[in-house]
Amino acid sequence: MKERESERKETDDNVSNELRLNKYIANTGLCSRRAADKLIEEGRVKVNGKVNMELGTKVTLNDKVVVDGNLLSTGERFYILINKPRNVICTTKDEKGRNAIVDLLPAKYQHLYPVGRLDRNTTGVILMTNDGVLTQNLLHPTKKIKKIYKAKIATRLTQFELDKLVSGIELEDGISSFDKIVELHEDNEFRYGIEIHSGKNRVIRRMFEAINNDVVKLDRVMFHTFDKKGIQKGMWRELTEKELKGLDVYLRTKK
Repeated sequence: MKERESERKETDDNVSNELRLNKYIANTGLCSRRAADKLIEEGRVKVNGKVNMELGTKVTLNDKVVVDGNLLSTGERFYILINKPRNVICTTKDEKGRNAIVDLLPAKYQHLYPVGRLDRNTTGVILMTNDGVLTQNLLHPTKKIKKIYKAKIATRLTQFELDKLVSGIELEDGISSFDKIVELHEDNEFRYGIEIHSGKNRVIRRMFEAINNDVVKLDRVMFHTFDKKGIQKGMWRELTEKELKGLDVYLRTKK
C-alpha cells in the first residue's frame, strides 16, 4: 500500500511540475510565449534530442530543451565578457571541429551563447549569457548599442571615402554607415577607430570592400560600455553588479 502511495505521489509530482513547452521556453527568458510558439512551429526546438513541432507538448525541468542548438536553462543567469582571439567562431558548437567560443569557458558556462557575432578572424570583446530577454534587447535596432572597433586596412582613406562611410554605403542588404570613423596614426600603418551600432553580418568588412579597400585586422574594443581592459586574449570575466545595473537602466530608458 505504501509503495502504491509513493508511486502515486511521484506521478502527481511529475504532473504538477509539467509546463507547456512555450511557457518553459518563455520562463528561460529567451522570448515571449507567442514567439516560442513560432519557434516550435518552425521546427527549431528539440526536446530530449528530438525535433518537437507540437504546440501542446508538456515538459518538466528534467527535460532537455534546445533551441537553435542552444540548451535552455530556467536557472541562474550568467553574464560573461570574453576577449575573443582569432580563429574562434561565435557558436556553441561546430560540426567541422573548429574552435568555438564556448570552448574558452569552463564547463559551468558552456551553455551560454554569444550576444551577436564576431566573424572568425575578428578579435575582441563579446558578451556571453543565458539571458534571452537581455539578448533580444541588446540586439534590437532601437537600442542602438554602441560598438567600437580598431581596423587596420590596406590603404589610407581619402576624405571623400571617410565622408562616404559615415553618410552611407549601399550594400546588398541595404544602406549601412559608420557613426564615426577617425584615423589613429599608429605605427605608420593605416589604422582607424570606428564607432557603429549596426549588427549586420560582417558589415565593416563589407563596407570597406565596397570602396575597394580591405580589412587586414579588425578588433572590437568596446561593446556598449564594456571593454576588454584587463582581459587577455582567450580569457574572460563576469560582469559586475554595477555593470548589470547600469545596463538595465540603459535598456529601460532607451526607447
